[in-house]
Amino acid sequence: MKKPELFRKIFLCSLILLISIVFFECNSDKKSEKPKVAVVISTLNNPWFVVLAESAAENARKLGYEAKVFDSQNNPALESDNFENLISSGFDAILFNPTDADGSISNILKAKEAEIPVFCMDREVNSNDAATSQVLSDNYSGCVEIGVEFVKNLKESGKYVEIIGLVGDNNTWARSGGFHSVVDKFPNLKMVAQQSGEFDRNKAMEVMETMLQAHPDIKGVFCGNDAMAMGAYQALLAAGKAEDIKVFGFDGADDVVQKVKEGKIVATGMQFPKIMAKTAAQFADEYFKGRRVFPQRVPVEVVLVK
Repeated sequence: MKKPELFRKIFLCSLILLISIVFFECNSDKKSEKPKVAVVISTLNNPWFVVLAESAAENARKLGYEAKVFDSQNNPALESDNFENLISSGFDAILFNPTDADGSISNILKAKEAEIPVFCMDREVNSNDAATSQVLSDNYSGCVEIGVEFVKNLKESGKYVEIIGLVGDNNTWARSGGFHSVVDKFPNLKMVAQQSGEFDRNKAMEVMETMLQAHPDIKGVFCGNDAMAMGAYQALLAAGKAEDIKVFGFDGADDVVQKVKEGKIVATGMQFPKIMAKTAAQFADEYFKGRRVFPQRVPVEVVLVK
């Protein structure tokens, strides 16, 4: 064989070997990169949502992924900014607690277009094909039980008020609907006011103060979450009415569970944010491993605490 031909073959073999090594190393680097999981939460101004956020991030990390929490501060515009940020930053999955049942759909669709799966936690959106899956508390059934306790404790008669959550959140209406499916069957129980406390303790305290001024003779108040129940209780305590007006909440927050034990709040519905967070993180893990078909809605039981 002539030397030029030999050198040419050696050169080609070396080049092929070099390309193979580079290709292998690039693929190895790619495979060694941990997928990134974004945890987008409606607000971290509520201890219950802090538990949801931290549990979701912790479970994602336990499964071997990077995780970062984004706080939307109950602001749909900030939620949209969070989505644009995490999409451009190369996150691979989103564990999502929406701010609005309708408004949040467009953000999910942006992620879907970028081929990023979205798993909703606790709050749902009004779509059956936007999110990859939605892991949700059984709010309606939980508040049916609250309604039964409410009727018993008010002895089937008297005026009462309701402090609902965010108007654009489906949980608000699922909880209110479950409660009223029982209470509205008793004609001697009369709701004299219903107002939003925006799922916020301070806002609910202000609302309760206003309601008391207009309706000093009420016998009970149903609050759509425990932060609002604590706000309502504080307002009643300040007005000297805490022993006369019965307070009911929903969430199973530690401070309200303690107040239930002390006999200062009548009852609450215990949700399980850690179960919802763990399920969503597990679904993301299964997605990374190739699963593509998930149940659209996964209900998580609510337990009455009284």
